[in-house]
Amino acid sequence: MNILPKSKQVEIIGMLCEGVGQRAVSRLTETDRKTVARLALGIGRGCAELHDRMMVGLHVHRIECDELWAYVHHKRNPQKRKARPSPVFGDQYTYVALASATRAIIGYRTGKRDSATTDDFIQDLRGRVIGSPEISTDGLNHYRTSIRDAFGKRAVHGVINKTYSVTHLNVTEASRRYSPAAVIAVERQAVAGEPDEISTSYVERQNLTLRMQSKRFARLSNGFSKKIDCHLAAISLYVAFYNLCKVHESLSPSTKSPVTPAMALSIADHPWTIGELIDAALKAVPPKPTPTPAQRRKAFRVIQGDLFD
Repeated sequence: MNILPKSKQVEIIGMLCEGVGQRAVSRLTETDRKTVARLALGIGRGCAELHDRMMVGLHVHRIECDELWAYVHHKRNPQKRKARPSPVFGDQYTYVALASATRAIIGYRTGKRDSATTDDFIQDLRGRVIGSPEISTDGLNHYRTSIRDAFGKRAVHGVINKTYSVTHLNVTEASRRYSPAAVIAVERQAVAGEPDEISTSYVERQNLTLRMQSKRFARLSNGFSKKIDCHLAAISLYVAFYNLCKVHESLSPSTKSPVTPAMALSIADHPWTIGELIDAALKAVPPKPTPTPAQRRKAFRVIQGDLFD
């Protein structure tokens, strides 16, 4: 990655951010696939650190939260796989918190769709925003306790539940559908406080953008992640690109200059280029700790035996 020319790095990262798979990027740029993977992993880790440093002390009015499904290495099917569920394999849900006014992703977390991951996600969100924003979520029950524990009595939380029509499908077909059926009913409930609006439309639209611009989230393809570290790095790369580089149409009318979500959130003053993103990500990567003498000795393995047989 250090020897790769800067122009080639920009070309590779730009393709990855636009939804091209690693093997296709390797062929189009005439670069070894392992080099592409190492570059994506390093830049992705730097983007995660960059997000943690920039997305703090935010004033937002409304936040929409939702989860996006993907899988790592294999799908966890209890009927076909009798092995115990692994925290790094199988179903992986990416929780996303979106500021509805600026369209910025202010928090995200990937893991199982359980209470532990939800708590980590909401606690991380609490540390990034100031005050008591209105939060809209879907009907996942874990949100209620997590938001109450993190935001306390000042929380303003609304839940939206959608009912889908599956009367024309049998049980087998309904379980295999990738796209939801028609919405026949929508129920909104104020869990805490009095929300002005209860909706998750913006974050659901952002999930579609993530699924289109990251090959790892493409359905019915072999571009899914094989390792959890690569999956997390790809998500961090997308979030940084989306916030800092991608010009949002709803924020940039034809009569005004281009605006990114980070600019609307007042944490950037211009749309970043891929080159600027790469430089900032590489600077944000924490340096590797210097191994101690004991750790260096453990790196060598002594084989007992005679010098001559």
